[in-house]
Amino acid sequence: MTTGTETRRFEAEVAQVLHLVTHSLYSHKEIFLRELISNASDACDKLRFESLANPSLAAEDSELRIEVSWDPDARTVSVRDNGIGMSRDEVIANIGTVASSGTRRYLEALSGEQKNDARLIGQFGVGFYSAFVVADRVTVLSRRAGSDEGVKWESDGKGEYTLDDAADLARGTTVILHLKADEDEFLRPWTLRQTIRKYSDHVAFPIRVPKDKDGKPEDGEFETINAASALWARPKSEITEDEYQGFYKSLGHDFNDALTWTHNRVEGSQSFTTLLYLPSQPPFDLAMGGRDERKGLKLYIKRVFIMDAADELLPNYLRFVRGVVDADDLPLNVSREILQQNRQLEKIRAACVKRVLDLIEKLARDDADKFATFWKAFGNTLKEGIVEDSANRERIAKLLRFASTKGEGAAQVVSLDDYIGRMQVGQDVIWAITADSHTAAAGSPQLEVLKARDIEVLLLSDRIDEWMLGNLTEYAGKKIQSAAKGELPLDEAGKQKQEEASKQAAPLVERIKALLGERVGDVRVSARLTDSPSCLALADFDMAPHLARLLREAGHEMPSAKPTLEINPGHRLVQRLEGEGDDAKAGDLAALLLEQAEITAGAQLEDPASFVRRMNRVLLG
Repeated sequence: MTTGTETRRFEAEVAQVLHLVTHSLYSHKEIFLRELISNASDACDKLRFESLANPSLAAEDSELRIEVSWDPDARTVSVRDNGIGMSRDEVIANIGTVASSGTRRYLEALSGEQKNDARLIGQFGVGFYSAFVVADRVTVLSRRAGSDEGVKWESDGKGEYTLDDAADLARGTTVILHLKADEDEFLRPWTLRQTIRKYSDHVAFPIRVPKDKDGKPEDGEFETINAASALWARPKSEITEDEYQGFYKSLGHDFNDALTWTHNRVEGSQSFTTLLYLPSQPPFDLAMGGRDERKGLKLYIKRVFIMDAADELLPNYLRFVRGVVDADDLPLNVSREILQQNRQLEKIRAACVKRVLDLIEKLARDDADKFATFWKAFGNTLKEGIVEDSANRERIAKLLRFASTKGEGAAQVVSLDDYIGRMQVGQDVIWAITADSHTAAAGSPQLEVLKARDIEVLLLSDRIDEWMLGNLTEYAGKKIQSAAKGELPLDEAGKQKQEEASKQAAPLVERIKALLGERVGDVRVSARLTDSPSCLALADFDMAPHLARLLREAGHEMPSAKPTLEINPGHRLVQRLEGEGDDAKAGDLAALLLEQAEITAGAQLEDPASFVRRMNRVLLG
């Protein structure tokens, strides 16, 4: 093991964060105190957890606490905890390098005005570096529980840090901030106390501050200034809205208020408490799936922190939920880190899912504005539940919102119940179409006959929609069908009209098939079209062309499928092809019919240059 003094450079991405912190972040500077106290609380939680298996780790000082002090003469603010502490290697891993992808994503997220906003820093797992918002030098002293070796870390945040041995340290970690010249406000005890109460009142460990006289701390005299209690364990009637919001902010490292929350106690053979929040804005990693760093829920057993256990307690499509679950008992495996799968855990998970869906349903029923905020932030994530959670598919489907041909432009405000309430007499199908933009969906030629019959169509333009719609085939006893797939159901008169049109156009259809050859799987007369010359028709289980294109662009190999081309014999372009005696010119027209249909369906042309030349030849006659 390396000992003695050594100087190291920060990893490049950490250096970038430090440069931004020291040169660009100005607003909400007091966030640094929340972040350092949060880290200290985590260290106390970890010690309490490890001491369950090894009580000797906490024996020397069993009263876990956090102390915040200041020294006006030395111009320092210190945050100390007697938690788990860090070894030399852990200091390097936790402070000098990137332990996760959070730092990289933080850098990617900073743009424009966000560069001046310190409130973001805690959301990306890089909260320690917020110390450099107010300090031009930071010293860390730490000794890990169970070890006699201490370590001193120090840096001015300009690219390097030093490590040295430190003797005679108490267990835990002390972070000492040497304040910049213009940060005198944090040497005032009133400012420190108010900031702690604002951001950290519900930290579950005592936060102590020295008593002071004339602004100077008195040696050995401390007072606890936070509630230091598990808020979720208190009766709901005794908790104010401000307390709920304050706990959410300390729990989720969020500067914004929570949208809403649910607080419940379940009694019986399996007793547990849940306090679950819906954020008002999505966390930074939501779109990435959050599968590597899911920390939405904290699991406690009898108020002892066990783990960030979102995977075990909520399905992935509810990963945006924040909160705590406190169980009276749950079995752990031999490593005491991973929960065993059992009926008790399944019961808690089912209860959490039910509570969250109840909460969203209540929002949709009672507060349209808040639900609109929720849908804008988390609608796409909730759609994943249609695929992932078949047991709750109907409940989730009830919460979905869409744009539609009878809606308000691109606004996603139409529910499936709204649609059913407007269905025509005798209509038994919910019609929908997917595309890669709202404009493309609304203008799709595949909707023409439905629009002509005044039948409403849901317009789906989010990337997840095609995948979701493949698993949402029915709602409230009504079949959900894509307007672009299969054949449109027709009444007897419609069938007869379609048969006559197909019979009359049979020679034209055969000619187009011959002209296009291997480029198409079939050609037929369309029952969908009224104004456009052609469109693609997909089989019921075919993937929409726009989604196939996106998957190819993402590096996935997609099987090549020959499309079915539908034509409108009444359109002048089709009639021009029918009367064209020159096979070369007819071939151009047939190819254009296919390529136009592919473009409107969101497919990517294999040879755009040939399409342009062909179009020019047709235009020039």
